[in-house]
Amino acid sequence: MRISKTLKTIAGLAGAMVLATGLSMGLAQAASKVAVITPYLAQPGTQFYVEGFKAAAEKNGWETNIVDTAGDVAAVISRLEDAVNQKVDAIVINVDPQQVAAGLEVAREAGIPVVGMDSGSDPLLATNVTSNGYAMAAETAVYVANRIGGKGRVVMFVFDAFPPVQIRGVVADAIFGNFPDIEIVDRVTPDVQDGGIADSRAKMEAILAANPDKGSIAAVWAAWDQPALGALQAIEDAGRSDEGIVIVGMDANPQARDAIATGGNFEASMAQDFIGIGNKAAEMVGRLLKGETIREPVVYVPTTLVTSSNVADLD
Repeated sequence: MRISKTLKTIAGLAGAMVLATGLSMGLAQAASKVAVITPYLAQPGTQFYVEGFKAAAEKNGWETNIVDTAGDVAAVISRLEDAVNQKVDAIVINVDPQQVAAGLEVAREAGIPVVGMDSGSDPLLATNVTSNGYAMAAETAVYVANRIGGKGRVVMFVFDAFPPVQIRGVVADAIFGNFPDIEIVDRVTPDVQDGGIADSRAKMEAILAANPDKGSIAAVWAAWDQPALGALQAIEDAGRSDEGIVIVGMDANPQARDAIATGGNFEASMAQDFIGIGNKAAEMVGRLLKGETIREPVVYVPTTLVTSSNVADLD
């Protein structure tokens, strides 16, 4: 009897150890460490990306470290190296991968997968989750061309240093170039360190001053919303709102949606599903952590053209 009780006790202890081991393994899997690195956290779009990613990461039980280099792209390389030294399980970037290739090489050598979150495609990334910038730029540029009847002088706000935004400008150039009576007054690259509104406003003020006649500016096309909002402020402050200058942005952030809803000069923007991009990036990370190989170099999340006719539907 005593031997039987002893065996039962040993068996019970063994079972408890197996259960504890299983629980600890589960906790180890749930505690995957993921670093999210970006120089653009001042941008509302990036804030929403990160919000979507963090929400999904919390559901998965991951430890997520958000690293903002505050506009310093070069610093991303050092932060990538830091993440590798911290032995994270995966990295997510929101920056041009070609500009931080040295850091991505370090991650690859360490066997740490890197996912782009609206960053641009690159062989050093497992995949890039983004909106279809080509389609967005085409739709907004065509909107402008149609609104001004295929003729007039257009101001463009672009940012060629960041691939997802750079391709928007390239496509818009092609669209406008197909209308012989559309003239590009200026192709402006604003300072984005403070988000881009203030410098875009200042640059638009200078353009308006150099083109004082009514009708000298037909439209403003912006590759994202901050320059469009800055241009709107400049046009309003100059007392030129009644000239019918058409303003179109991209991203449909809350400020842009509010401006569109008033029915003024800011007429349209493209709504990217920023939260969806963050969620999808987390999904890709989860697949990689399970050992899957992602075949798609780019994963697109759908977008919607927002005008006064449907802006209320986004609230």
